[in-house]
Amino acid sequence: MIWTKQSRASGIVAGVLLLALATGSVAQIAPIRPPAIPLIVRNPYVSTWQPADGLPGTWPAFWNGSTKAMTGIARIDGIAYTFMGSPRIDEKQLPAMTQTALEITPTQSHFTFQTAGVTLTLNFLSPVEPDDLRRLSVPFGYIFASANSNDGKSHTVSLYFDISGEWAHGDTKTQVHWGKETIPHEASGPQEDLSALTITPASPKVFGENNEYPMWGSAVFATAASPALTIQAGADTIVRAAAAHQGVLDGTIDKAMPRAINDHWPVLGFNLDLGKVPATQKRSRLPFVFVLGFVRDPAVSYLGKPVAPLWKSYWPTWQEMLRFAYDDASEALARANTLDKKVTADANRAGGPKYAAICALALRQVFGATEMVGTKDAPWMFMKEISSDGNISTVDIVYPAFPVFLYTNPHLLRLQLDPLFAYAETGGWPKAFAEHDIGASYPNADGHNDGKEEDMPVEESANMLIMTAAYLRYAPKPEATEYAKAHFKILKQWADYEVANSLNPELQNQTDDFTGFIKSSANLALKGIIGVGAMGQIAGYAGNNDDARRYQDVSRDMIGKWAQLAQSKEGNHLVLAYTQDTTWSLKYNAYPDKVLGLKLVPRATLMEEAAFYKTKENAFGIPLDGRHTYTKTDWEIWTAASTDDKALRQAIVDDVYKFANGSNFRGAFSDWYDTVSGQQVGFVARPVIGGVFAILTVK
Repeated sequence: MIWTKQSRASGIVAGVLLLALATGSVAQIAPIRPPAIPLIVRNPYVSTWQPADGLPGTWPAFWNGSTKAMTGIARIDGIAYTFMGSPRIDEKQLPAMTQTALEITPTQSHFTFQTAGVTLTLNFLSPVEPDDLRRLSVPFGYIFASANSNDGKSHTVSLYFDISGEWAHGDTKTQVHWGKETIPHEASGPQEDLSALTITPASPKVFGENNEYPMWGSAVFATAASPALTIQAGADTIVRAAAAHQGVLDGTIDKAMPRAINDHWPVLGFNLDLGKVPATQKRSRLPFVFVLGFVRDPAVSYLGKPVAPLWKSYWPTWQEMLRFAYDDASEALARANTLDKKVTADANRAGGPKYAAICALALRQVFGATEMVGTKDAPWMFMKEISSDGNISTVDIVYPAFPVFLYTNPHLLRLQLDPLFAYAETGGWPKAFAEHDIGASYPNADGHNDGKEEDMPVEESANMLIMTAAYLRYAPKPEATEYAKAHFKILKQWADYEVANSLNPELQNQTDDFTGFIKSSANLALKGIIGVGAMGQIAGYAGNNDDARRYQDVSRDMIGKWAQLAQSKEGNHLVLAYTQDTTWSLKYNAYPDKVLGLKLVPRATLMEEAAFYKTKENAFGIPLDGRHTYTKTDWEIWTAASTDDKALRQAIVDDVYKFANGSNFRGAFSDWYDTVSGQQVGFVARPVIGGVFAILTVK
């Protein structure tokens, strides 16, 4: 490991941090050992993970591996122990609490520690609120903490938490301000004020990014004010030492600011004096609640104009939103528990416990790449292409993710399609096929009016047709009719492009662009044909029956020709490309045929492919195609969802679980890994992981 020279010894450089191994064993991890543990994951800029099995001994990190330090110190009977992060007190490492358990649910990460007769439980909740846009727009997560005796004796306990200045900006040389605010209680709500600590760039740059992190806005860390709570903001060595040695903070806010994040490393600290934890306590006390996140206003730009975060339509200030979020904590936890149970039960029924574990690991990650913006009357859901191009609302990133939105709330898929349609129809997009994205770099949706972008003609046009048809299939009929009519002209334009170009695609790019341009791609052709079939459904929703019949007939004719063109001479599988007879690939694009109920792909073809895939399975899965041993997590599960071969489906699920559970890569769930070694090849924290919900959308 390479350590930077810092007073708090917090800095493993980004690349090394992602490869850091756990510092100790954990007695129990269920139902899956995450490559990185989700901590606070709410949007593209509130995305903090633990790149280890344990919470103590390793600093939490942003999705890209840059440190977003969080510290936890428990003082038990006068002795200080670390339970989160890797702080040094008086140039020495504190002893660590023993982490005895970690449980991952779709929305929560539960930690249990036992040391010196005390059990400490921490729960990191990143709410996923698919049916409540107001709550979905809130950029905060929760930390719940409680302690009790486990040895029949009483113990004096205090708990300390902090976040570092690294939460304010992506460059540690940046100068920052910090401060304290008191958020008063609501007359009709809990009778307690909130203590909020904030840290902000001294010279913000709106809509700028540094190291993938925003250059404007404020990190916010808050909890309820009480006689048991003390606070302090200042140098890490001073604030943390006070918590470790005295179990109390002095209430001061260091006035030596602005100063650089790496200049005496300012931290925002809270210390809770729990007093005597009684020996006879049978259950943990009611948990203490912390709220943590990052607020920005405006959130994004669209065609040169600022767009507010959606939460601004509900609360005039972030302080009022924070008050609501804190008061909502217990109900947020109850809703999260309900959602967790539903996802787990549904996934268990659909694919067994390993599939349920994969879904548990994926849900926060995909929602954590999205952001609600706009107004109550016109909300949009933007998605960042995390860890690859950084584009905003990339069509072929929304596409692999769309199963999770069909499952949780199909209306959310519409909210992602809306800005894509708005740009194609009114923003100056000049080409006959669908755009690749609406901005080269999040959060700037500047469009591509000059036509210069990463063109994927057949790919993106079919993606838009398929996703639109999927949304219409789930929407209430009047809404589906209205939506189909509103966008019929541009959808027909894209469908006609597919009719002319998708059966035998010219040399062009496609979603797996890391494999290069390809000519006569059988899988890309399949997508285009299904896109034509989708247009038949769209025309039906719009009441254009002649067009509905025509596109349905054309798609059936095309699929018949495709099945012949794509068939290898051996007669036992389909080829990668028509001109490459000995090749093969995963035909994951058969999945939308199933989810749309088109029944275009011949059953015999699917059975033939399933039998062939089984002969290509390696230790950790089936390669994407015969050119490499790597695969894509999302496309594997799409393939599993498209097949009626239960043995193949289970084998794919087992392989993906084996990779996620056993890889020594310590970043968020990757969608690109090697099927022989089981190691990550590239990509981290991408929303395409929502594709693992595909099995839940088919019967």
